[in-house]
Amino acid sequence: MTAVELATELAAVQHVDRATYRKWLWINTTPGSRYSRLAHYDEFIARWPQLSEWFAAPLAQRTFDVDEPVAGQHPHGGANVIMPYLSYLSLVHGIGLDYDLLFARTFAGPFTDSAAPTGLGIDLGLFDSHVNRLAQLGYTADGAKTDLKSALGRLILHRGDPDLAAITAADIKEMRCAGDVFTERLRYEPIREFYSRSRGNRLPADPVETFRRSVATRLNAAHLLLFTIGQVNTEPPGRIDAGSWTAHLTPVKTPPLIRAVVDRYLKLHLEASLGREQSVRHFRDALRRLVLWLCEAHPEVENLDQLTREHAEEFLRWLGEQTSQQTGLPLAVSTRRSIVTLLARFVSDTASWGWEDVPGRVLFARGDIPRITKTVPRFIPDHELAALMNAVEQLPDPYQRAALIVARWSGARRDEIRRLALDCLDTYPDGHPRLRIPVGKGYSERSIPLHPDAAAALQPLIELAHNRGARGRYDISVGRAVEHIFTYRGRLLSPGFLFDLSLKAACTAAGMVDSQGRPTVSAHRFRHTIGTQLAEGGARLQTIMAVLGHRTPHMSLIYSSLSDPIVKQQYQDALDRHLDGVVLAGPAAQALREHRLEPEAVSWLQTNFLKTELELGHCLRLPQEGPCECDLVLTCSKFLTTSDYAPRLRTRLVTERTLIADAVERGWDKEAERHERTVDRITGLLADLGQEPEPIQR
Repeated sequence: MTAVELATELAAVQHVDRATYRKWLWINTTPGSRYSRLAHYDEFIARWPQLSEWFAAPLAQRTFDVDEPVAGQHPHGGANVIMPYLSYLSLVHGIGLDYDLLFARTFAGPFTDSAAPTGLGIDLGLFDSHVNRLAQLGYTADGAKTDLKSALGRLILHRGDPDLAAITAADIKEMRCAGDVFTERLRYEPIREFYSRSRGNRLPADPVETFRRSVATRLNAAHLLLFTIGQVNTEPPGRIDAGSWTAHLTPVKTPPLIRAVVDRYLKLHLEASLGREQSVRHFRDALRRLVLWLCEAHPEVENLDQLTREHAEEFLRWLGEQTSQQTGLPLAVSTRRSIVTLLARFVSDTASWGWEDVPGRVLFARGDIPRITKTVPRFIPDHELAALMNAVEQLPDPYQRAALIVARWSGARRDEIRRLALDCLDTYPDGHPRLRIPVGKGYSERSIPLHPDAAAALQPLIELAHNRGARGRYDISVGRAVEHIFTYRGRLLSPGFLFDLSLKAACTAAGMVDSQGRPTVSAHRFRHTIGTQLAEGGARLQTIMAVLGHRTPHMSLIYSSLSDPIVKQQYQDALDRHLDGVVLAGPAAQALREHRLEPEAVSWLQTNFLKTELELGHCLRLPQEGPCECDLVLTCSKFLTTSDYAPRLRTRLVTERTLIADAVERGWDKEAERHERTVDRITGLLADLGQEPEPIQR
């Protein structure tokens, strides 16, 4: 409610007469303050005999009580001298104060005076219990008291009701919106000068941002308290808030029709993705780049349905010239690929849904998406892993330390770890720890074995969360309220704090940084390391999928193929150990013995040896040589076999002899001759391998 609305509503409200106010002062205040407060009352009445006129006056006059306010000065001795009377009007006589006044002046709330709160009807015992409960949630006692005095004081003064238990979620929402509106006034209206003067020489470097953060921080503390004790059911704002995604998405001058479509799409996608922050962030960043480019290059475009293929081609050229804000280098191929892919999906989705004010036509084709090189998972070598984990153990913050230890032993994703619930840890029947990982990218929960070291790091945090007794927040991914472990003051800790900052400190201590001082290990490499270790330990494909939470076997197959012990053994037999008595045969055997393969060929074979396998051996033909066009496998210059294939060669030999007998019986002389030559080749290969062929059955 604005000052004008209040003035209209309170037109019939008059000042309290002097005798009534004096009687209240003599009962509820200390002797040293009675006469000064009564004098301030007299001066206020003389200046503003009609209370409705005071409400309707300009804000600067209402606060300073002068026509031309002077910085740091007031005819009544300070900016707060009339606040005790205003608090009395509000809490004793029910005349609510507007938020403009409560935000503009240096706030002196009704809790400040130790003598007055009881006379104003405030339950100090309830307030003290609120302070203690907030301190239990992680606030310091002094910080909790300061935040609650400011937030609850403004709320009850605006309501005109001293009952702290009567504050509702609607009251909190109203104050939050009023704070946003007042912040904008400070940015763009002359009120900023008044706000600066009212703080004298203590004005911070950025008073507007300081005000915004102060109001939001203190209101969030009060909101968390009331939510925890069950007085309100609306959760305090966390890092994921549909409104916050679009608040600063586009430039100020973005056409309304474009902003409306983008806002609607992001909010819809937030719901569809079950609140996954990372997914929405990618869409937000892609759309923001498109809108920024439009505002700069084509300010005449006011509706997305004006976009054409020519615009898309121009945007793609512009995107290829952009650089990273972090590194100053051109955008990575993966970043450009993500942007183009998501924009193409945005165009396709909105067109299929029949939305208005959208392109409704194809702007980005598949050929516009940059191709990206597929790389193998980057595991952390054992010696680096040991040094890094020693540094992690020395991290002072228990949340950061536990997050990295769990990442190292579970292979869970960052968001899965930070959203671990209070009941995430239990044991198998034999007592080995078991971790329940929440719904994440794979949209399913999973339980996996956990190393005792990780369980030991989690246990103190679980006990701390139990002791705090915070109220669980609704998790859209699982459809119910969840009590999380990695929280501070009722809010989930950010991935940047849990992983980025902690890894930077640990990598610096372990000496694992590049020339620019950046860490060489990311949190996701712990996941690759677990997958590699499982595969090298002989774990089945289903086990790797279950631990890492892969929905399809594609990613897990990468670990299995790279770490398959059979493939490794065959490779060693064929390429590394031919000088140690391993027998080779076939036309390509001589090239291996004489080291006549090019280094590029050897490198390719080391990575792709599994792909070279045939029924009876391996084909060493490289991809750049083109597809194989001959069927004479046994005589091809690229054919190689080893003693491991001797059983298959014998089986093939028996088959060829059977075919020879059948051809002779039918009178097919040429067919019999062809199979006899194959028999000769197989017999020769077995002889080269030092193997005896199967005797002919007569």
